[in-house]
This record gives sequence, structure tokens and C-alpha cells, in this order.
Amino acid sequence: MNRLLAFILLLVTSNVVLAQEVAMNASEIEAFKQQVNMLSKNTNTITSDFVQYKHLDFLENDIETKGKLAFKTPGLVRWEYTDPYEYSVVFKEDKLLINDGGTKSNVDIGNSEMFKKLNNLIVNSVKGTLFNGDDFLITYTKTKDFNKATFVPKDKKMAQYIASFELLFNTKDGTVKEVKMIEPSADFTRIVFSNRVLNGPVSDAVFTN
Repeated sequence: MNRLLAFILLLVTSNVVLAQEVAMNASEIEAFKQQVNMLSKNTNTITSDFVQYKHLDFLENDIETKGKLAFKTPGLVRWEYTDPYEYSVVFKEDKLLINDGGTKSNVDIGNSEMFKKLNNLIVNSVKGTLFNGDDFLITYTKTKDFNKATFVPKDKKMAQYIASFELLFNTKDGTVKEVKMIEPSADFTRIVFSNRVLNGPVSDAVFTN
């Protein structure tokens, strides 16, 4: 279970060199939230490639893995790591469907409030919709290239695993370009999305694992 929790935490992360980052004012925040929420309402599926960078303080170089993401409303998510190893997890209803290089297992998360919150965190991070809740303290900043929302969990149990996490959005279309999770130790994980396709065909079979 500890390994599974660590894996889930790896899914919610990003890092970027910040230049001229300034706080948004109230009207900018409202416009930004409306842009993201409108995009979310009109998005039924997402597919994307991603590169994940895991930063550990004792390692000279970040650990890099590559994979593919698939999302389908209302809450189906598949994370598939393809390089340098094969590992996939499907979030489906109250289940985690795991395929570790051909070894398959299911985990029931229906009775775990922590896993439910983490699942919602992952789904809403993919969609970019985390603004309408009481679980986080949220701050909003911007540069000429991106808008950023930083979330600090209020729940003490979640704060044991996540100190904060950040979502970076394209300023032009409101899509999520990077996600970053910072652990209490200051280690962090970063996911950078590319080749994102919205509302393309995604079969339900993708989420069977």
C-alpha cells in the first residue's frame, strides 16, 4: 500500500523556471477561473503524452519516465508508463486497476477517504478544475507565458504527503501544461504534457487494464 500511495503522489506534479511571476488581481483570477471552467465543461475526453521528472535531493539527476494519459468523463483516468518500464494504473469508480509489467491487481479504494481525495485530486488536476472546493488554500500567479494555481492542502493527513502542488495553464486556451507536487521533504515530481488532444475518440476498453 505504501508503494501504491507513493505512485499516486507521483501523478500530481511539475517544475518550471519562474520569470517575472506576479500575483493575479481579483478580476484576473475570475477571468482565469471562467476560462478553465468553460474548457472543462466542453471537454469529454483527453489524451496526451507526458514526461515525468522525479526530483530527489540525494540524486544528481532527476528520474525521467515517459508515458501516455487517457481521460474520459465523468472520472475515468489511465496513466500508462512506457519508458523505461511498463506500468499502468486505471482509476475507475472506486477501484484502482494496476498492471505492473503484465502482473495485474485491483485495489478497492471505496472505503478510504484519503484515496478518494487523492483520486479526486488526480481527476481534477487532469481537467484543471480544482477551484470549487474547501480542501485547499489557493493562490494565483501569472507570467506572460502561463497562469499558475498553487494549492496547499488543509487536511492534516493529506499534508503529511503533499506540502503543495501547482498547476500551470496555457494562457491562450486554459489547458493544463504542467503539474507539480512538492512533498514535505521538498522533493518534488513534475509532469509535462505534450501532444494533448481534446474530445477525440477514446474507447471504454482503454480503461480495462
